[in-house]
Amino acid sequence: MSAMSKIDYKKELNSAQFDAATATKGPFLVIAGAGSGKTRVLVYRTAYLVEQGILPEQILLLTFTRRAARQMLERASLALDDRCQNVSGGTFHSFANTILRRYAEHLGMPKSFTILDQDDSESALNSLKTHLGFQKLDKRFPKKQALMSIISASVNKCLDVDAVIYDEYPHFLQWLEHVRQLKREYQKYKKALGLLDYDDLLVFLNTLLQQHENVRRQLSQQYQYIMVDEYQDTNRIQAEIVRQLASEHDNVMVVGDDAQSIYSFRGANFRNIMDFPKHFSGTRTIKLEENYRSSQPILDLTNEVINNASERFAKELFTNKTGDVKPVYVDVAHENSQSRYIVNKIRALTARGVKLHEIAVLFRSGWHSNDLEVELSSQGMPFLKFGGQKFVEAAHIKDVMSFLRVAYNPVHEIAWQRILTMLPGVGAKTAEGIIQRAGQNFSIDEKTAKKVPVLMKLMGLFQETDAKGEAPLEILKRFLDFYYPLLMDQYDDYDKRLNDLQSLERIALRYDSLESFLADMALEPPEKSMVDAESRARNDSHLVLSTIHSAKGLEWHTVFVIYCAEGYLPSYRALDNAQAIEEERRLFYVAATRAKDNLFFLRPQIDRAPRGGAEAGGLVHTRISRFLEEGDILRKYVTIENDRSPKKNPYKKFEAAFDKDYDYADEVTDRSDF
Repeated sequence: MSAMSKIDYKKELNSAQFDAATATKGPFLVIAGAGSGKTRVLVYRTAYLVEQGILPEQILLLTFTRRAARQMLERASLALDDRCQNVSGGTFHSFANTILRRYAEHLGMPKSFTILDQDDSESALNSLKTHLGFQKLDKRFPKKQALMSIISASVNKCLDVDAVIYDEYPHFLQWLEHVRQLKREYQKYKKALGLLDYDDLLVFLNTLLQQHENVRRQLSQQYQYIMVDEYQDTNRIQAEIVRQLASEHDNVMVVGDDAQSIYSFRGANFRNIMDFPKHFSGTRTIKLEENYRSSQPILDLTNEVINNASERFAKELFTNKTGDVKPVYVDVAHENSQSRYIVNKIRALTARGVKLHEIAVLFRSGWHSNDLEVELSSQGMPFLKFGGQKFVEAAHIKDVMSFLRVAYNPVHEIAWQRILTMLPGVGAKTAEGIIQRAGQNFSIDEKTAKKVPVLMKLMGLFQETDAKGEAPLEILKRFLDFYYPLLMDQYDDYDKRLNDLQSLERIALRYDSLESFLADMALEPPEKSMVDAESRARNDSHLVLSTIHSAKGLEWHTVFVIYCAEGYLPSYRALDNAQAIEEERRLFYVAATRAKDNLFFLRPQIDRAPRGGAEAGGLVHTRISRFLEEGDILRKYVTIENDRSPKKNPYKKFEAAFDKDYDYADEVTDRSDF
């Protein structure tokens, strides 16, 4: 390092960060633990390389968002000077677009190729589906969004369409050959018109590098120093692109955390980071283990959780931050007890000065927060939800609520319109006539009855419903039986929506009248965009609800992780797959490492089994998540707290099926019956 350096790197960085930032020649793997300052390393390494006389144009920084690359280069410029702005920085896809524009003719493409956005790609698939006559097939043939998801997954995971359908869309197995054909026709269509979709950018760049040695050599010599952020999230194609670009010099540094590899559903490949030293001989591994986010008791727990992983890079996170409060584990009676415990605890925290936006509730799947959303709204506690729509804004929930709204108010035209558009054979004119007549006495004329036979059944259901006297759950079940066939016809991912409908049943169980149920379900409208939501989260006082996937990279003073039970976290979909369980472990680790000062884990003891599980829909005693049960975690690393919230139990009528003498307090420490 030059004695004339403008930046005092040793002062700005800890010892491990300094080692990484001042590393130059050769391959480097930086294992950056949660909250350990990996962005700081990339910023200062960029500045260091420039200060050492490396031309900015010879440095390539690849990130997963353009915003991240821009911010890193801006920070490097502030630390050093404007030369850092000339570093080539961006996403894999933006880099691919730049290179392909330059070398398009090598692949037989016009330099003026057009990139299809998501909507364009889906529309193209829909047109091809019609051209091939597939629109005449069964209504359950996959729609354009599902087709695009299948094809995209096959590209990003380097798998055949067959494997994607077998693993993720088994309900489409009967259409396997049709989807294969559509993918082939889609590729021909794009080639004929000089079109590329988002996934093609990576595929074609990789093809260019593999098939044209002179281009590969030229690009590798141009980009003498390569840095890749979030390497654990790269897919197989991206890892191959990195290897090709570094082939002439091996001056590549990848930064990431194997313990936070959680995006396999997007095509991310855990093996990329684990096998990096195999692909780059002589790799030097640098570990960033000093954490600047969490208290040591939280890190003690997260270290133990990840130390139980079947494969990992060994590291022990530590901090100089003060704090001696252990994470808390709470067994609650049921789902609504979980919601009320959180509300009560949040009130206590805010009374002590913790801002609402500094508190987050994290969960494995979007539907896990359904009951909590209703409870928060009924208590007047504002919240923002990330990682999916709010519960009541999901299309299938709106569908079902329309039946209940019409049952309660027969002249509810908007609800009628939603119901009727779901029914086959009902057009705008027919719908208008039905609404005018049915809104009076739930009857239809003979001509309409013959044209749309299912309407007779629907009118019968409305006629037998006592909206003012029956329990909401009984009314809901009646219309759910009618709705399930419509759900299967309308939504390709209907199986993933069943848990939401089950949640709706559990929520309805808490109410004695349909009027109060409908009133409480009328929550505030969804955010217009994630940008608006993020802005409000920064500036206003809102509790944050988020899936764990959407929470990665963020942090809060206090974090609640809900549904810490087998079948929930880990998901029931992972229980029979060792690799999937390991990703669930990493997901649990990501959730826990978001907390700075307080961390709570909650498990409802009684719940309805998740859809898809062995006892789907049935009332069950849950089992604590294996990630909390392993080793001495419960004994050494958490405080077990009793739930002191009111014991109002919506499942009371069902509990005769269970042992009345069951001691929940004993169950916390004695698990020999599992």
